[in-house]
Amino acid sequence: MILFPAIDLKAGQCVRLRRGDMESATVFHHDPAAQAQEFQAQGFSHLHLIDLDGAVSGRPSNADAVLAVRQAVTMPIQLGGGIRDMERIAFWLEQGIDRVILGTAAIENPQLAQDAARAFPERIIIALDERGGKVAVKGWRETRAESAIEAALRFRDMGVAALLHTAIEQDGMMDGMNIPASLQLARETRLPVILSGGFRGKPDIERLRRAQAQVRAEGHPPAPIEGIIAGRSLYENLFQVSETLALLRAAESC
Repeated sequence: MILFPAIDLKAGQCVRLRRGDMESATVFHHDPAAQAQEFQAQGFSHLHLIDLDGAVSGRPSNADAVLAVRQAVTMPIQLGGGIRDMERIAFWLEQGIDRVILGTAAIENPQLAQDAARAFPERIIIALDERGGKVAVKGWRETRAESAIEAALRFRDMGVAALLHTAIEQDGMMDGMNIPASLQLARETRLPVILSGGFRGKPDIERLRRAQAQVRAEGHPPAPIEGIIAGRSLYENLFQVSETLALLRAAESC
């Protein structure tokens, strides 16, 4: 299981939000490339990179910062935010981004997601941002009528690499993840799911491990969980990185 450190870009800086509120941004590093290097030195194996301005505007807004991060580290990077057409998907993959995250574009135009997944196998992630059980789009500013499960089922057989499930109410609050909702998404779609929003470290890893053990005890295969996004709790040193990485490795082997 992968622990993805998150770098969210706003005006070229590394920030964290609370519940997706752009006005609540806290700057944690003025140099995203240097922050990425710190994460790699700490032992992280992958990086989660989001262009927040792009997610709101619908077009990439922090390209220079993204390219600087890509040049600064060797670990795989998944990138989202403002990527809404095949041209931009191809551009970022050509620039060395390993996987592209489609959110609003995929929800509003599932055909784009299907075409992208076909053109770039195992390199497209679908972001399902959930507020009150419903899918949110356009930088979390709009909420649609359909549930995350309803939206996710459209992508089940497209060949996407994974689903990124963000519980918006938990995002940036450090008060625990919405593990039941993410596990339900994984079970219903049988697609790998990345959990995001509210990660606290050891307590959430243990909750996830107990939940998967309960599923196995009931005779069902465990839900396919690929990893967890670590955001504000990482920046505010709520958990010890090496210990948490070891716990995740242990949880995966159980």
